[in-house]
Amino acid sequence: MRALLTRLWLLLGKCLLRLVGAALVLGLLGWGIGSLYYAWKFSGPVANREQIPPDEAQLTQAIIEDAIRIVDQHRDNTRVLRDAHAKAHGCVKAEVRVEADLPVDLRQGVFAQPGKVWNAWVRFSNGNAYPQQDSERDARGMAIKLLDVPGAKLMPGIGHDNEQDFVMFNHPVFFIRDVAEYQQNFAAQARGQRLLAFFPSWNPSTWEIRHMLIAMQTLASAPASPMQASYFGIAPYKLGEGNNIKFRSIPAPDRCPGYQLPALNEKLPNFLRSALYQQLSVDRAPACFALQVQKQDANRYMPIEDPSVAWSEKDSPFQTVALISIPAQDFDSREQNLLCDNLSFNPWHALPEHRPIGGINRLRKAVYEAVSVYRHQRNGVPGD
Repeated sequence: MRALLTRLWLLLGKCLLRLVGAALVLGLLGWGIGSLYYAWKFSGPVANREQIPPDEAQLTQAIIEDAIRIVDQHRDNTRVLRDAHAKAHGCVKAEVRVEADLPVDLRQGVFAQPGKVWNAWVRFSNGNAYPQQDSERDARGMAIKLLDVPGAKLMPGIGHDNEQDFVMFNHPVFFIRDVAEYQQNFAAQARGQRLLAFFPSWNPSTWEIRHMLIAMQTLASAPASPMQASYFGIAPYKLGEGNNIKFRSIPAPDRCPGYQLPALNEKLPNFLRSALYQQLSVDRAPACFALQVQKQDANRYMPIEDPSVAWSEKDSPFQTVALISIPAQDFDSREQNLLCDNLSFNPWHALPEHRPIGGINRLRKAVYEAVSVYRHQRNGVPGD
């Protein structure tokens, strides 16, 4: 009897080994086919101009309606919050200094004058539409507003004629390809059907598995401090007429006095605000970021209309255009937090030299403006 059981056990083990081996072979085969497919699909050249689908305006209007519905669902008592990045860790004063040795072709817009110093507000935030504990997996945002910027703007006459905004979050690519996918994805999330956001039907050709994986990577654990994360503009922009670029902001500790953040209790609901307060207000230590741009090479796969695709740093390295210096300061007051809540950040608050391009940026123009107007009207705040 014992011998029979031994033989059965060995037979079962052999079958399981074959099944595992077959699964491994199929997995490797699928990975290989997928790699070849994406190597073919994500190969240049690409267009160096925008390509606008005919139904984009209609889809945008549907997204605006869903966005306002989400804003209403997530209001804080009677106060209407942002449709995204509702929770701020703080708005801090900063200086943005253009690099002294900036290459001539990058001297455009607010970077036209090497050595120029701009005063700015910087807002750090969580990405969710409703404030939640900082320990929750989430996107993290950094938005910069340069002040007293002269020149005609892309959205004049709405109270931001002297501002230039840069809006970023802490992942290099977006989990949505274009406005059509955004409308489908956003509508599903507005209905509380998150799974259907990436699996809209039983047809596998409609599944967005790669984008789902990007979304999962975007919802990351919190950094120890907002000062220790890198932030990306994701979608492309102009930098003068001759350049299509993406931008990012990365910590630049070598450009600031050395600082070591003490260990904080990361179980506290607002520990990221505490980290900002500890560094800037308690330890009186400044922070520095490098603002960088990456130029499009249209002979490579660097698409304008698909922000779910990273532009290769090997093909086009990032170049530092300015230093963001955040000095020691007291920022966590009731008055400044209210000011922070009422600030509007929009990539279209911009000079023509920094015009946002691509479908997601065109969508942002309409949605950000509509939600901002609605939010400020409901909160009784003048302006957009």
